[in-house]
Amino acid sequence: MNMIKFGRPANVKTFTNVLDDLFNGNFTDVLDSDFGRKSPLTNIIENKNAFIIEIAAPGLTKNDFTINVEKDQLIISAEVTSEDNTETKAYKKREFNYTSFKKSFHLNKVIDYNKIGAKYENGILSVTLEKKEEEKEQATKQIKIG
Repeated sequence: MNMIKFGRPANVKTFTNVLDDLFNGNFTDVLDSDFGRKSPLTNIIENKNAFIIEIAAPGLTKNDFTINVEKDQLIISAEVTSEDNTETKAYKKREFNYTSFKKSFHLNKVIDYNKIGAKYENGILSVTLEKKEEEKEQATKQIKIG
């Protein structure tokens, strides 16, 4: 039996490295590590007529987003060009981060591809995916016996 030496990839921080960064450096150094969020938070809601995807993306405009359907994938992306204001502003702390992202969602057979809509209000992108008519829940109907 041969033994294979296993090593941790160089770009993965250990818990000890994170603690060292926290106590020996600036707290933001820890936040800027691989533990930071790379894409916005997302909610997916289902009701009887549709699915609604909500993406929290404050600080953007509706023109920053691109929404495409490719085969059975819904692809939502935002291209953000950051202005470098670091020369004109002396930040003591800087947490605002507007980054580009791309998210993909599998579209199953119940979605009507011709009835997909989107709106952007108060920092939330809402994409509504209407269900096909035959997939929508029908109201309970009582059949009278004649």
